[in-house]
Amino acid sequence: MWVVSSVSPGRSSHLLTVAFLILLRSYQIVQGHVEKSSSALIVVEEGGDEEATVGDEFSDEEDLEVFQPTDHWQTIKPGQAVPRGSHVRLNLQTGHREVRLGAEQMRGEEQRRDRPHEASQSYWSAEELKLKLKKMKDSSPRSGAAYQQDQNKFRSIEDLRKDLATLNLLVETDFQVIKRLLDQLNRTSSTEQRLQILLELEYLVHQVDNAQTLCSMGGLQLLLGGLNSSDFRLQDRSAFVLGSALASNPTVQVEAMERGGLQKLLTLLGTQRPLSVKKKALFALASLLRHFPFAQSHFLSHGGLQVLSEVFREDQGGSVRVRIVTLLYDLITEEELHSKVSTDESPDRLGPRSKGSLDPHSKGSPDQCSKGSLDQCSKGSLRAGLQEGRWCSLVPELLDSAEHDWREKGLQTMLAMVPVCLDQYRRHGSLPVSLGSLKAQYRDLVHQEQALGDDEGYFREILDLLHTLELKMK
Repeated sequence: MWVVSSVSPGRSSHLLTVAFLILLRSYQIVQGHVEKSSSALIVVEEGGDEEATVGDEFSDEEDLEVFQPTDHWQTIKPGQAVPRGSHVRLNLQTGHREVRLGAEQMRGEEQRRDRPHEASQSYWSAEELKLKLKKMKDSSPRSGAAYQQDQNKFRSIEDLRKDLATLNLLVETDFQVIKRLLDQLNRTSSTEQRLQILLELEYLVHQVDNAQTLCSMGGLQLLLGGLNSSDFRLQDRSAFVLGSALASNPTVQVEAMERGGLQKLLTLLGTQRPLSVKKKALFALASLLRHFPFAQSHFLSHGGLQVLSEVFREDQGGSVRVRIVTLLYDLITEEELHSKVSTDESPDRLGPRSKGSLDPHSKGSPDQCSKGSLDQCSKGSLRAGLQEGRWCSLVPELLDSAEHDWREKGLQTMLAMVPVCLDQYRRHGSLPVSLGSLKAQYRDLVHQEQALGDDEGYFREILDLLHTLELKMK
C-alpha cells in the first residue's frame, strides 16, 4: 500500500534550497583541496585504474617537506612534496590526496632490497644530499701550518731556474768535447785513460765535420803517433779512430797523406803485430785508399800489394783474408771506373788533393807519371802488383771456405781479375773441379729457395757468378 502525503509549495521550495546549498558546499570543499595542491593532479574515481604521475612540474621541492612514499597508498598532508615518478590520486570520499611509489620507483626499491650494500652507496635522499652540501659549505679551511707544510714540498721557480742554468753550463758541443778530449790525451800518461779517450773520439769522428775538427786541432798527428806506440792496445785503438775519421772524408785523407799516414799503416801491416792490430790497420788503410786515386797510386808504388799478400798468407782463420780480398776488389773496380772516364783533366776524377804537394801531376810525383796519364800508370802498377803478389792463385783459396759470403767475395774478385789472371785460371789444375763441385752444391740450394717461393734468392746470385766464371775460362 502506498501512502501519499501532500507537501505544500512553500515546504518544497525550502527543501530544494537546502539541497542546493549542500551541493554547493560540497563543490567548494572539493575545489579547495584541488587549489591547495602544489601542482596539477589528475583526479580519478576511487577504485579506478588511472592515476596521476608526478612529473617535471613537481620537481621544485626546495622549501617543502618531502614525503617518502611506499608501495601502498598513503595520505599526504597539505604542503608536503612527493618525489618525482610517484603516483598520486585524490580520494573523493575523504577529499585527501594519496600517494604511492611509481612503477620505476618500485623496481629500484626491489633492487635496493636485494642489494642493500649497493643501495647504501648509490642512493641518497634529497634530505641527505642537502645535509652533505651544507657540511661542505661549513667545512673550515686548512690551517696555516698545514698549508705551509704542503708548500714546502715544492720548490720555487727561482730555484728551478738556477738549477737549469747550472745544467746548461754542463752542455757541451761536439767541438768542445773534442777539444777537451784532445787536451786530456795530451796531458795524461795513463794507458787506460788514453784508451778510454780514444774510444770516445772514435764515436765522434764518424761525423764528417767532427773528423775535420779533430784534424784542425792537431788530433790526426796524435793518432799517427799512437801507431808508433810500444803498447799494442794503443796501436789498435789509434788505428781504429784513424780509420773512422778517414772514411769518405777527403780533407782528412789529404792530411793523413801529407803526414805520412800511408807509410805508417804499411809498416804496421808488414811487421810482427797481433792480429787485432793488423785488422784495425787494414781498416784504416782501406778508408784511406777508397775514392782517393792519388793514395792508391802511392800504395802501389810503395809495394802495398806485396805487403797485403804476406798478411793474406799469414792469416789462417780467414777473417783478415776476406777483408783484403774486399779491398782488392774495390781497387780493381775503381781503377776500371777511372779508365772509362775521359782523359781530359778534371780535379774531381783525381780525388782529394792539397795545394800541390799531393797533385800526382805535379813535378816530382813519386810515381813519375806524366801529365794526363795517372790512370794509365795506376792501371799498369795494379796489373803488375797482382801478378807479382801471386793474387791469381791466392784469391781462389777463398772458395775452399765454408762461408757463403767469403765464397761470394772470392768469386767477384776472381771475375774482376780475369783480364790479368785468365791464363793462370786455365792452368790451375784444381780450379775447374772446385767450380763444378760448387755449382752442384748451389743448384741444390737454389732448388730449396725456389721451393720456398724465392726465385731470385741469395744462392742464385752465387750460382750465376760460378756460371759466368766458367764461361770466361772456356
